[in-house]
Amino acid sequence: MDPTQRLLPDESGIAAAALHLQAGRCVAFPTETVYGLGANALSDAAVAGIYAAKGRPAFNPLIVHLAQAAQAARYAEIPAAAERLEAFWPGPLTLVLPLRADAGIAPRVSAGHDSIALRVPAHPLARRLLAACGLPLAAPSANPSGRISPTTAGHVMDGLGGRIAAVLDGGPCKVGVESTILDLTGAPRLLRAGGVPAEALEEALSQPLLRADRETHAAPIAPGMLSSHYAPKAGVRLNATEARDGEVLLGFGPVRSDWTLSASGDLEEAAANLFTLLHRMDAAGIAAIAVAPIPDHGLGRAINDRLARAAAPRD
Repeated sequence: MDPTQRLLPDESGIAAAALHLQAGRCVAFPTETVYGLGANALSDAAVAGIYAAKGRPAFNPLIVHLAQAAQAARYAEIPAAAERLEAFWPGPLTLVLPLRADAGIAPRVSAGHDSIALRVPAHPLARRLLAACGLPLAAPSANPSGRISPTTAGHVMDGLGGRIAAVLDGGPCKVGVESTILDLTGAPRLLRAGGVPAEALEEALSQPLLRADRETHAAPIAPGMLSSHYAPKAGVRLNATEARDGEVLLGFGPVRSDWTLSASGDLEEAAANLFTLLHRMDAAGIAAIAVAPIPDHGLGRAINDRLARAAAPRD
């Protein structure tokens, strides 16, 4: 493959990225959460390129990104509960919905399930790209499978440079952790904590969510559900108030360190910093990371989910 292009976030860059996607090639692009690795969700050959570039297991399904919420009905049956969540689209919320029989989505996207994960990103550059290419884009995070998710174009180039056609450089991602995934194929069930706090979804739906996060799934129905995921090269120890010999402390709030997610204890700041700091610690050659306790509410639940998977035993 030719060297990966790094495209500017202007009209020519968007047009070049759209042409790559229309030709069945993979392009990384920014969303408000992390950078996604996009390919034409209607082409099984194009989607196969995502799995090949990432080294992603074929049983792990993908999220399909849409330019407009109204497009969801082309690909999925829309239950009444979804209509109560319209305020979160565009935004960092993925809905798992029953797949329409005539959807035309590539089989590899759903990994054999009769459901589909859909999202409408809020990032303006992502939406311009989706409109320009005129395609639904299957797009997991743009990193080697199981490794730290990318929040800058540089992270993408470090992990996938030479494996994909291009990366559209939109600067750092604002949210910093992936989208919340909510399963609406039955009673509302939280599959992955993320950029929309579960509490906000429960308020909108006027009911508590069933929980399926932090489980091990041999054949997950949505991304981000494998027990080991989002992992740096270093080993990770959680809920630490000080570093042991050989460790570097990643602090939060009152637990102070030179490496700190948020000195003020701000969960939004911590989420935005999480993957960036893990990438920097990798680059610094740190062998073991001790992570301070993070409150398990709001965005803290998403942070703890990513950290728990980063700390899980690896194959």
